[in-house]
Amino acid sequence: MAIPTFNAVGFCAHYSNQGDWAFDVALKISKASNKTLNVFHFLNDPFDKNDTAIKNLSHSEVERLAVKKEKELRLYYDGRAGEYLDVGFRVCYDNSWTELHRCLLVREFQLLVLPYLKKGAYFAKKTIEDFADSFVSPVVLVGPDKPEQLSFNSRAVLLAPGLGLDKAEWKESEIVHL
Repeated sequence: MAIPTFNAVGFCAHYSNQGDWAFDVALKISKASNKTLNVFHFLNDPFDKNDTAIKNLSHSEVERLAVKKEKELRLYYDGRAGEYLDVGFRVCYDNSWTELHRCLLVREFQLLVLPYLKKGAYFAKKTIEDFADSFVSPVVLVGPDKPEQLSFNSRAVLLAPGLGLDKAEWKESEIVHL
């Protein structure tokens, strides 16, 4: 089996402890590998299967919401990124696997880092474990109980030694295959 490579790291924003931990891991990987970190925010929350925030909005209302969310996204994560400048921000309109797959195809990321809110949490219309296991690129889940808990799908396990994460961090999770 060929070892996957990556040119950019993707992170799906979530304003929570696990989201902050996952961002920190994504940033650490980006810095260690000198790769771009692309931060994605979805107008409909992929972590909430009942979120229909934009369903009944007009096109102009959706556009205003997107501008507002992008500003919030940049203010929050730009500060967390500190002096690391190779960070991009993107507001996504579709909260499904399709949008992330499209971003993958246009090379906005090859490694995806997600906050692991809790076992069985929802993400993009399925459990986060099922999403990570079935997604076509390497996925790292961070959490749910502490920042050192890292879970890797089978594609991410192949990259793990070169991600710039300390072996001590791996011990906490013992690299879980989803």
